[in-house]
Amino acid sequence: MEETISLQEIFQTLRKRLGMIVGITALAVIAAAIISFFILTPTYESETQILVSQQANQQAESLEEAGFSQDQDYIETYNLILTSPYILNQVGDELGMSDMENLRDKITVTQEGESQLVTLTVQDPDPAQAADIANTTASVFEREITELLNVDNVVIIAEGAVEDSPVSPNAMLNMAIAFVVGIMAAVGLAFLLEFLDTTYRSEEDVEKELELPLLGSVPFIDPANTQDVKQADDTSESYSNHEVRGRERIGS
Repeated sequence: MEETISLQEIFQTLRKRLGMIVGITALAVIAAAIISFFILTPTYESETQILVSQQANQQAESLEEAGFSQDQDYIETYNLILTSPYILNQVGDELGMSDMENLRDKITVTQEGESQLVTLTVQDPDPAQAADIANTTASVFEREITELLNVDNVVIIAEGAVEDSPVSPNAMLNMAIAFVVGIMAAVGLAFLLEFLDTTYRSEEDVEKELELPLLGSVPFIDPANTQDVKQADDTSESYSNHEVRGRERIGS
């Protein structure tokens, strides 16, 4: 038997389960807020920008001897050198850090389009540590690139600063996502409970299920009311018997 649901029934279901929907949504948002503010560790970010200048005549010859024919070629190589063990080992020694793999995971190098500008980004739970890693890595790279390729075309144009605001977690975004997910889950649960509820609550439910007209109904009788009615009948009968006996005495 094919069943259809009308727009009115949808609104009735939502209204009937409104308390549950609001409660689940509120719990989801509160949970996201607690996790974002009290459980997740905030991460801070610091950026250093490095300019790889155009090739000078002497440097062009040195770079061509090293196998670089275009600016783009050596800039891509510079990006790899920035996060190479050769550079990071020296950074770790200067900062007293021994876990090179963890240090490498904190550093991201990106090139701004096809320009000669390279951005070195560091993320760390300690904002001061993030700035130290970014600035030290840039300084070591600027110093060592001269020894590696015999060129001096790297300039640090922006040093990393200590940021006050973390980049993650984004508490407001997490709470917004929790709100959307919570309300979707709550609405879905409301319709699931409505679908699983097979109780007949009205005459219309019976007619809809059987597809037959309703001929009659049996009213519900409360046992407490039945007891009250019985007691009233007993009292009335006792009063009637007493009245009859009184009349018999008067007649005699």
